[in-house]
Amino acid sequence: MALAARLISLLRPALRRGLSTAPAPRPALDLAGIYPPLATPFSPTQDVDYAQLEGNLRRYAGLPFRGERGPVAPQAPLAPRSGARGAARRDTLAGIAAQPSPLGMCKVADASPVPVVLYSVPANTGLDLPLEAVVTLAQHPNIVGLKDSGGDITRLALIVHKTRQEGFQVLAGSAGFLLASYAVGAVGGICALANVLGAPLCQLERLCREGRWQEARDLQHRLIEPNTAVTRRFGIAGLKKAMEWFGYYGGPCRAPLAPLSAGQEQELREAFSANGWL
Repeated sequence: MALAARLISLLRPALRRGLSTAPAPRPALDLAGIYPPLATPFSPTQDVDYAQLEGNLRRYAGLPFRGERGPVAPQAPLAPRSGARGAARRDTLAGIAAQPSPLGMCKVADASPVPVVLYSVPANTGLDLPLEAVVTLAQHPNIVGLKDSGGDITRLALIVHKTRQEGFQVLAGSAGFLLASYAVGAVGGICALANVLGAPLCQLERLCREGRWQEARDLQHRLIEPNTAVTRRFGIAGLKKAMEWFGYYGGPCRAPLAPLSAGQEQELREAFSANGWL
């Protein structure tokens, strides 16, 4: 609690400055829906394979990502932003984000030309964004939401409850607790499994929005083991292998990540086949 109080005391001055000097209204950005955190395809020489990325995007464009409100457009440009001005802005934001304090989050949001979504992924970072810090950051006019991958539904529900007046939007960070997240007020999910089973995840979202909870629960149960397999158990190597089985390009992992062994690949396949996906 002392740490959380300290973080809030650091954040409040920046938030007051942002709120008092920004006459524009809060960005109207609807985050509702399902998003795949795209897996980067690599060539056998470990270069980014942009042609395969475009191919995957074209296939994803046929799925109702974002809850049928805004699927990926196959004509969307894939080239990264370039030029001195773009590079300068990127370097500036990277330098601000590197500050060892949540105050840097406010500065990133101040400098960002687009709305900011917070990411809390404790499996990778070793810590959760403190609840009190998230509630305070939600007051910033350019911070519009949070992806929470921790799996603590009580925490997620409290964030939804305490930020509702701010128009803040919460998204589940895993398909393993997607239904529970919708039940407590989340608006969507950014789920690795969507790279593989995008259509079923969008179906689960639709069932939840329509209040068809029994059907949603049955579908959620079938997604838990495959989701665990491509996240906690086998990680990126498992995700890329599963993508291949469902018609996407997964390709090799970049070093130092290793490919699955034959035994691991069999275990991965069983996680999908036992739940009726293969």
